[in-house]
Amino acid sequence: MPDPRRWRMLLWICLAELGALSLWFSATAVIPSLKTTWMSPAAQAWLSMAVTLGFVAGTAISAVLTLADWMGARRLFALAATGAALANAALLVWIDSLGVVMACRFLTGLMLAGAYPPGMKLAASWFVEERGLAVGSLVGALTFGTALPHLFNYLGGLSWPPVIVATSLAALAGAALMLTLVEDGPHLAARSPFNPHAVAQLVRSRSVVLASAGYFGHMWELYAMWTWIGLYLGAAFTQAGLEGAPRLASATTALVIAAGGVACIVAGRLADRIGRTATTMLAMIGSGACAAGIGLVFEEPLLLVLVALVWGATVIADSAQFSTAISELASPDYVGTALSLQTCLGFLLTLVSIRLYPAIVAAWGWPSSFVFLAPGPLLGTLAMWKLRRLPESVKLAQGRR
Repeated sequence: MPDPRRWRMLLWICLAELGALSLWFSATAVIPSLKTTWMSPAAQAWLSMAVTLGFVAGTAISAVLTLADWMGARRLFALAATGAALANAALLVWIDSLGVVMACRFLTGLMLAGAYPPGMKLAASWFVEERGLAVGSLVGALTFGTALPHLFNYLGGLSWPPVIVATSLAALAGAALMLTLVEDGPHLAARSPFNPHAVAQLVRSRSVVLASAGYFGHMWELYAMWTWIGLYLGAAFTQAGLEGAPRLASATTALVIAAGGVACIVAGRLADRIGRTATTMLAMIGSGACAAGIGLVFEEPLLLVLVALVWGATVIADSAQFSTAISELASPDYVGTALSLQTCLGFLLTLVSIRLYPAIVAAWGWPSSFVFLAPGPLLGTLAMWKLRRLPESVKLAQGRR
């Protein structure tokens, strides 16, 4: 019989994740209000890329050392969220030094590597049935956390210090929640010993590799969209002559990203009913179509917002299901390591698409600039279709594939 505490625990885990992951775009969200000598299109890209580089380094270290499986997920989360909050708050003092800002963003990402995969592991530990909904809810909370800096930016009238303070406090609150209210679930495996061969065992599993390949296609699109959609909307609104275009773009970006939070929960429920591979393929087909077609409505603000909202929902709706699939396909002893490895490689890929975007804008112009993201979800869909045909796919969603 399912543990009656599971939904309460999931709520606390989701709130903790929301607070911690609000730090990811805390600096990117305030780009319109930052008046610094070092600001340039390349610096704008590096504000997001530095976090990603730190996250990649952190998840690589976590995967190799199997930290999430022997240190304890709750302890690792709390330590990491606290460290990330302090690195983020340091921007209040050193915002005028590009080198220090990038170091702080790198440290923030490094610390967040100890929050995201352990949070997924904890959510999965409370559920066997409805695991897709549980992890979907967690990624939904992450998505709302990603939207928070843009909301704070809008509410603060494009003043950057309140955004940094608010997101740092949110992360500290998340760490406190994790330590005081969250418990390990009944389906959490006992702490596993350090195993230097765990990663090699994972990459020899064809089903794990295909689930990860689907995730990589999804990630090629996701963080580049999240990083640049605010400036894309700002450019469109400015060209249309809308009053207060930068602030309006911040509010719209918050709504676009938050739409994905709702979609993650809906997709989680759907995946538990019709299967992981079917749900992820549907979402990637939808998001890829939005990436390819959003430029067609660049000069029509209302239609642009509607397409952006659909894209915001579909671009993240499937994310949790790749992680849920890994938790079902990988060895139970090293689920945390498998999730760390998957996220490490996925976020490494995002560095390429994030960095390419300014060059694409310069070459193609704003309207067509997102087209280059569309091949990612297409290839991800093919990977999930191949996974669906494997015998091991019966482990997914209790046989619903």
